[in-house]
Amino acid sequence: MLSRGDLTDDEWAVLEPLLPKSNNRCGRWRDHRQVIDGIIHRLSTGCQWRKLPERFGPWQTIHKRHMLWSADGTWERPLQHVQAVADAEQGID
Repeated sequence: MLSRGDLTDDEWAVLEPLLPKSNNRCGRWRDHRQVIDGIIHRLSTGCQWRKLPERFGPWQTIHKRHMLWSADGTWERPLQHVQAVADAEQGID
């Protein structure tokens, strides 16, 4: 069940292919969708990272992924894609 602010299935279908498949380190990453929902929750509520609800997983994981993707340009791919789609549909003034 989705909580308010969580990605919908349609939103996730657009976003998922634009995200990294692996961090090229040992082990697997925690589910991207769960982590992104945690990031969205934190940004929309303004809560401290440490105060994220447990349903998003460890706050340290969510914080680290947000910082890593901000630094390495990962967030740019989805942003550029969404902007290109909106522009093609004349959704940008």
